[in-house]
Amino acid sequence: MTRFRLTVEYDGRPFMGWQRQAHGPSVQQAMEEAVFALFHEEVTFHAAGRTDAGVHALAMTVHVDIARPVSAHRLADGLNARLRPHPIAIIHAEEVDDDFHARFSCTRRRYRYRIANRRAPLALDAGRAWRVPVVLYADDMNKAAQVLVGQHDFMTFRSAHCQSDSPVKTLDRLTVRRLGEMIEIEADARSFLHHQVRSMVGCLMLVGRGKWTKGDLKAALDARDRAALGFNAPPDGLYFVGADYPGDR
Repeated sequence: MTRFRLTVEYDGRPFMGWQRQAHGPSVQQAMEEAVFALFHEEVTFHAAGRTDAGVHALAMTVHVDIARPVSAHRLADGLNARLRPHPIAIIHAEEVDDDFHARFSCTRRRYRYRIANRRAPLALDAGRAWRVPVVLYADDMNKAAQVLVGQHDFMTFRSAHCQSDSPVKTLDRLTVRRLGEMIEIEADARSFLHHQVRSMVGCLMLVGRGKWTKGDLKAALDARDRAALGFNAPPDGLYFVGADYPGDR
């Protein structure tokens, strides 16, 4: 039995999320079925994060145990062939020690949210960015975002379906920058609550519109109450960017 670490890129639009579910297709299910088609083995993939329906990944780390002797290179090529036409790609594969775990060994997770700040509809980025047609002031958003950095009780930004034992998380970084008509919000933390990034982005959008101030965002955080949430951003613009592990360069 060999444990493999894979880096996976996927478009989340056709899926109900990463995790296998009874009521719709998932990225995990597609990958497990691809392994069965290759080796007639029933396996379970474990991922660094559990992205929601419509959320994308640029570099999701997963691991899987394979009984059949196979090189990492051939595993990646075989999976990419079997995964067609799903919008999923294995972009890196390597053998790892048995104590590596994509979820529990992870020391940091990184997300990016893309807002297309323009009046025109999205021809190329539809489903891959959140279009906000009114002017947003990214500098104001970035200044307000800093009140969320650090260790806080993020109950306000937590989904009612969140399974985390505690709403207390440490947000290492939250930045907002404008690149032309695109506004990118980046968030780093060891772990996140369910919907935390989307909820933070939705409130930062209100700051960017001038409907909220930095003080309003702080008040929402301090309320520790989901009812104080201003807005929950849609999944379209959210990307799992990467995961960090001990020993990584």
